[in-house]
Amino acid sequence: ESMGKDKFIIVIDPGHGGKDSGSKGTSGQDEKDFTLKLSKKIAERFEDKPDFEAVLTRENDIFLSAKEQDRQAIANMIDADIFISVHGNTFADSSVSGTETYYFYDDSQELANILHERLVRATGLTDRGVRKEEFFVLVGTNMPAVLLEIGYLTNPEEEKLMLNPDFQDAVADAIFEGVVEYRNSR
Repeated sequence: ESMGKDKFIIVIDPGHGGKDSGSKGTSGQDEKDFTLKLSKKIAERFEDKPDFEAVLTRENDIFLSAKEQDRQAIANMIDADIFISVHGNTFADSSVSGTETYYFYDDSQELANILHERLVRATGLTDRGVRKEEFFVLVGTNMPAVLLEIGYLTNPEEEKLMLNPDFQDAVADAIFEGVVEYRNSR
């Protein structure tokens, strides 16, 4: 079937992968595995929705170069409507916790606000706000792009939550609902 613009195309980007494992959680698990698991759950929410098409930048443990803008290239190539990069946060102080959402281009701020509000409600974690930041993965997209830091994998309680399938389901639901709300507001 053609990728006509009758569909709203969402690129979901599981942060890190391959030799780039991201941060190490308290339990020694890699961020790249958490982001892939959660991203697949998010993509699943769109599977039976004919108006939406979710595309993952990676479906397994492969390395995508941030410097070469591999992730954005995928989104630009398929003319995606929005780009969502999924991450777990890290900090030297293991007591630091909470959810943060980042955007870089001004046209991404509305998407960031909508997703962040739902994310904070679903996770029940500290609201660390929406921030503008020139992250590698947010530069060079032709569409609104956000980076979600779901929570801190370096915080033991928070990591335990983040690795819990029920928690991941709630987060996936929140992101799905946020995308639908964003699309309806266009």
